[in-house]
Formats: sequence, structure tokens, C-alpha cells
Amino acid sequence: MTSSPKVFAQFAYTRHADQGAAKPVHHAVVIIGAGPVGLALAIDLAQRGIRSVVLDDSDRIGDGSRAICFAKKTLEIFDRLGIAAPALAKGVEWRVGKVFQGSEQVYQFDLLPEPGHKMPAFINLQQYYVEKFLVDRIATLTSGLVDIRWRNRVVALTQDDGVATVAIDTPDGTYQLAADWVVACDGARSPTRAMLGLEFKGEQFDEQFLIADVKMTADFPVERWFWFEPPFHAGQSALLHKQPDDIWRIDLQLSPAADAEHEKRPEVVRPRIEAMLGHTNFELEWVSVYRFQCRRIDRFVHDRVIFAGDAAHQVSPFGARGANSGIQDAENLAWKLAAVLQGAAPRSLIATYHDERSAAADENIRHSTRSTDFIAPHSAAEMILRNAALALARTTPFAKRMINSGRLSVASAYAATPLSTADVDAWAGGPPPGAHYADAPLGRGFLSEALGHGFALLVGSGAKAVQLPDGVIRVDVDSEAALLAARYDLTPDAAYLIRPDGHVAARFKHVTAQSVMAAHEKAMGR
Repeated sequence: MTSSPKVFAQFAYTRHADQGAAKPVHHAVVIIGAGPVGLALAIDLAQRGIRSVVLDDSDRIGDGSRAICFAKKTLEIFDRLGIAAPALAKGVEWRVGKVFQGSEQVYQFDLLPEPGHKMPAFINLQQYYVEKFLVDRIATLTSGLVDIRWRNRVVALTQDDGVATVAIDTPDGTYQLAADWVVACDGARSPTRAMLGLEFKGEQFDEQFLIADVKMTADFPVERWFWFEPPFHAGQSALLHKQPDDIWRIDLQLSPAADAEHEKRPEVVRPRIEAMLGHTNFELEWVSVYRFQCRRIDRFVHDRVIFAGDAAHQVSPFGARGANSGIQDAENLAWKLAAVLQGAAPRSLIATYHDERSAAADENIRHSTRSTDFIAPHSAAEMILRNAALALARTTPFAKRMINSGRLSVASAYAATPLSTADVDAWAGGPPPGAHYADAPLGRGFLSEALGHGFALLVGSGAKAVQLPDGVIRVDVDSEAALLAARYDLTPDAAYLIRPDGHVAARFKHVTAQSVMAAHEKAMGR
């Protein structure tokens, strides 16, 4: 339901030699969908030495800005994938959000109140820029590691004898590919999901929102502003956010009964935005109407077919938990696929992708549902409770914590993962097994830079030498890394075993080669 689509980049269809093969050519990984999730997965696999084919039914990047808020954890992933520099250079950094009731501010938050982080709390950056940066990054990789095939639409999928086979429609007709693994990153309307007959379970809320990207010059601060019952949009809610290129994202709540096609018409949209801004000096770049949805499939892994991003789960946009969660799906899956394909881990390791990322999806759905209930109460009693919290938030700290205009995306903690080794020691602080805290200063650099593409043993200053398993590197915390040592509660003989995705696999107050070996075996699913 979009208007004024914009083509940001276009790519030529190229016939591939696979299309003339007598039988389906076999590939290790076939990725369906060249959006942020599919492209990030392809790059991550390539950096681990795994080749993939990316199939996309389109030949362009564009069609509105869609996702715009990219969180700190996602930026850490971008850094490892090689696109953080252009993303940060183009994006709009922000950390402060303000919440208003009517015209009065009732609450303000700071998403990164402490120093010592490489990445900002958030940047706002149109999704088409992210996709283009990812495509450009692929062009710099070793030839053949990522093969993007535009205007290649998957029309059928079968599985037999440990192989998945996809049928693909192109301008030159249909051909087939076989794969060890097929990863569906083809969005909320996933054709792959439909091919497997999978139910997308959950809730679609009645509330509708008008979303518009507006081009204008304005001197508003670079902050996230959210209004409950603003004077310019009586009885509803509104959001204002800055993007690059003098583009501003505006969300306006609509009546559940509003006609979406009518609401998208420029002659209807412009007066609403004029009332909000108090002037007419803007241009409409992109307009859509959406309903909140919180849904997921039961299982993310179906034999040789794996689902990621919106193909696996969907949440409402308040909280920026859609694209950020999908990119974390890709990171979680990449190191596990690589380990299995390279013979370093059993196939059962892939099942833990579902364990960890379905739990993350459930967490995101809970936050998204609670945000929806607070933004758009379902009953008069809920409305009274919400308005009371807003009124008390002006002066009362406990009420400020109740305000929910969208709990913003943070790295998920895998509390119940089978890959973690439980603590046997008492810790005064630091991330527990399953948690993530990689963006911390390590001397003149940052821990995230030292993690590389395998496991890392983070050890306290002066820790004794221990023999490490293959694929594990040692990272020493020296005297210049006092802030990191404090965050991790790293005493001289302590250590953390950190996974390739920056999550803690185990931690030890008194590290030994045997304890590291056992924890590494567990983290590899062996």
C-alpha cells in the first residue's frame, strides 16, 4: 500500500550458466531475497569462506524508505561486515527520545548515557541506502563467493534425500538449483512460506497508521519525538524522526475504520502534515498505511529450509525491532551454517538457530504488543490507566518507566540456549552466558574488532596461558582497558568464552584449558 515509489538503484538481469545445465547445479547455500537480511547473511557467509547464491525477483532497490532505525547491535554487525563506515557517514545519529502528551513533554530518555562505545545508540538511515551499501560490499569480495541473480523468482521448492531444490522463473524461462540449505529471507509475504504451507500465526491489530517520508528543511533537533493526543491530531498519536537528505519520517495514527486508499491520497495527507508542521514547505516522498501485526511461524527450520527476518516473524514498527531483529537472525545463522558446512559442527547445531531466534522473536512480539496496547488502548479503562501514567510521568520516576511509545531494539539475550555453559562461580557483574556486550573499549581498539570470525577467549590482565581449542583466539585485556574489565568483572585469572556473534558462551573466574574445551564443545553443539 505505497505511493510514489522511488527507484534508488537498478541492476541488469544476466543469464547464468546454471540455466543451461542438464540437471540442477548444486550449491551450498541458496538465499531467497536480496533485502538487508539476505544480503547480510550472504556477506557473513562469504567472510567465513562459504559461497552462496542470492535470488531476488526484482531488479532494483527502492520503493520507499521502509526500515529507517538501525540499532547499536546492528551497527556492530555492519562493522564486521564492512559497511559501518558508509552507514555512519550517511546516517543520522541519535540517542535522545522525547514523549509528549498534548503539547507538554512528559518523558525523555537517553539510549546511550555512558561513554566508551564504538557505535552510537541508533542511526536513522533509509533501507535503500543499507541495501546499496551491502550490494557494493559484495562487489569487493572474492569473485564467486556471493552470486546475486536479479529477476530470478523462486516458484517451487521441494526437499528430498538431504537436498532442497528450487525452481526459478527468469526472463529466459525456468531452471532449477539444488542446495544443501535454502534460507528464505523473502519478507512478510514470503512466497517460500506459502510453498511449504506454513501458518503465520499471531495478531493483526485494528489500529492503522499513516506513514510518510517528507522532504523539508527544518531545525528540529535530531531526536525521536512521539506525541500522545497532540493538538494537531486530536485523540490520536504521532511520531517525528529525521533521516538523511532532509527527509523526515512521520507516523500518524488513524481510525481503525479509515479507508487506507483514501488516506494515502496527497490531498488528504498534506493537510494532516501541514497541521503538524505549521507550514506547507515540504514535499511528499513516500506514503503508506499499515496495521500493527505481531506474527511468527512455529518453527524457523524445516529440514533444509530456514526462515529469517520478516519471513519468520513480524512485529509493529514502533521499537525498530523488524530489520534489526532480521539482521541478528542472519548473524546467528551464518556462523552456524559455516561450522556445519565446514565439518566443524554437527547438523544439529542449525536447530539452535530456531531455539535462540524464535525466543528473540517472542521477546520482540511481547514488546511490540505492549507498545501497541499503550499507544492504542483497547478499552476505556485502559485509556484511563494510560493517561494517568502520562500525567504522573511529569513528576514521578516510577510512572516514567510505564510510558511505552515503543521499547527500542537491543541485542537479545539467549537465556535458555543449549549452547551456553552455566556459571559455576559468583560474579559481581558482567554479561552472563547468553548475553551480548561486545562493544566495549579494549586498549586503543574495541572488543568487537578483536573477535574476528571465530570464538574468542577474553582474559583478564595477567591471566595464565591456557591451551585453546582450534578456532578460538585469545584476547588479553591490558591495563588500558579498565572500562572493559569493569564492565565484565574481569579479575586477573578470569575469562569469557565469546561466540562468533559476540554472545557469551561461558565465563570462568579461574580459567583452565579443560573448562574452555568443554564450553567450546557445548557451544558448537557437539
